[in-house]
Order: sequence, then structure tokens, then C-alpha cells
Amino acid sequence: MLLKDIQIRDPFVYAENGRYYLYGSTDHDIWKSEGRGFDAYASEDLEHWMCLGNVFDRPQGYWGQVNFWAPEMHAYRGKYYLFASFKAPGVCRGTAVLKADSPEGPFRPWSERALTPPDWECLDGTLYVEDSKPYLVFCHEWVQIGDGEILYMPLTDDLSAPAGEPKLMFKASQAKWSRAVNHSSGTRGYVTDGPNMYRTSDGTLLMLWSTLSPGGYAIGCARSDNGRLSGEWTVDKEPLFDKDGGHGMIFESFDGRRYLAIHMPNRTPDERAAFMELEEAGSGLRLTGNVIR
Repeated sequence: MLLKDIQIRDPFVYAENGRYYLYGSTDHDIWKSEGRGFDAYASEDLEHWMCLGNVFDRPQGYWGQVNFWAPEMHAYRGKYYLFASFKAPGVCRGTAVLKADSPEGPFRPWSERALTPPDWECLDGTLYVEDSKPYLVFCHEWVQIGDGEILYMPLTDDLSAPAGEPKLMFKASQAKWSRAVNHSSGTRGYVTDGPNMYRTSDGTLLMLWSTLSPGGYAIGCARSDNGRLSGEWTVDKEPLFDKDGGHGMIFESFDGRRYLAIHMPNRTPDERAAFMELEEAGSGLRLTGNVIR
């Protein structure tokens, strides 16, 4: 199958041993239906894909029941971990960890519950390792606090639990190009979605993240002034992409090309993955115009 044949949001690509693995939010209606699990796909050329089936099948009694969102697959100390968001009635949305012996799964629950604070509505946690110490970078949702936040928090060495308190990096409204939106609950605010870390060849630590812009769903870049999570973070004055596509991550192909993986358009059930080639431009990033869809 081709990318146009795969309904997927929040695509995440992992490359190993000549094979690309594609993960994402794959329930057909991730907003309303009961959570089933996560499908994954494999390819050798980024264009033709084979479905691997359900690499995480919700076990009986699992705490997460709805909104199975944005799985990211990270290799760490010889094992494979999915960081994904879940929610249940009366339980705040949060990022939990699943574990497997292979990128093809099966993935099993690893963290007892969500890693994120239990009284916070959170999503889109990503793993980042700094000085051999693992951290979770995640979003505190705008639906709860109005102005969405992105924070970082240390994890235990086995990734099963938090090891400290969250620290604020920046808020959505710091992007002057972001657009306030209304939620059905009556909240009006600015969205933070999909943080993903990237270090340029000159040592600059960047973060991709998504919000709403006048052009629709969009991706921006933020940067640390000292190259560390604890630095002062500023948001670029213009978005990297603002044509109703987002939740981006960066991966490198086996021939050395860099790609931005996003979903577009930002509406269900039409969302599909797209891979946009990009290159470093000084201490930032620039799209080249080459796209795989």
C-alpha cells in the first residue's frame, strides 16, 4: 500500500536494519470511539508499505480506554518503548509507556499509569536523553489551562516513572503567529501539540511543536539559548509549515536525507502521512520542496 492508503495521525518513523517503521494514531475515529490499540507499518523505500497489524492491543483492565493518541517509538538500552497518550472517564489524559523486544511489538504496558501529573490534562510526551539521563517532554493541554504549555520532566532510568517535577519551557502564545481557538467546553486558548527534539550540526537544540495558525494546523520551531532542556526557549518568528498539517517529527533516511513526517490535512477521516525533505539552514531548518505522499 501507499501512504495515501493509510489513515493515520501523528506519524512517527523509526529506521533500523534497512527497514522503516511507521507508527501513529490509527483508530478510525480517535476522538469518539473506544481505544483499540495501535497499528504499525513497515517499508524499505518510504513509498510502499506493509501493515504489521496491531502492535499494541489494549489488554483487559488497562487504565486507558479512549483517545489512543500519538505513539512514538524509541529504542533505549536494548529495548523498544512506545510513548503514547491515553484517557479514561474521570481520569486525565496523560502519556504512558509501553515496552517490547522488537520494533514490531507486541508492546505491553510498562509504566503503571501515565507519567504525567495525574491532575493535569497532558498529551504527546516524547523521550529525550540529555547527559545519559532520560526526560519526558510533553504538553499541558490548553483545554485545561487556556494557554497550552510544553514542559520537561526527569524519568527513572528504566522509563517507568517520573523522577522529579515538571519544568516549564514555553507557552503557546509566545508564537505570535498562533491563533486562539474555542473548545466545546467553553475554553478559549492556544494549542500546544507534538513536541519533538532535534539538534543541528552546530549544536543548536531545537524543538518542533504544533499549534493552530491562520492557515490551519501548523508546525513551529523553538530553540534553547544554551543547547539544553533547561535553557531559555524562544519561538521562531515564522512557522516552519502552516498549510493545515502538523504534529511533526524528524527522521533520517538510509541514504542520508532528512525528512519531516507530518499528517495532513488535519481532519478526520482524511488525514494521511506526508514526508517532507528538509535541510539545516544555519541554526535552523528549511523545507526543500520534495515531498513523499
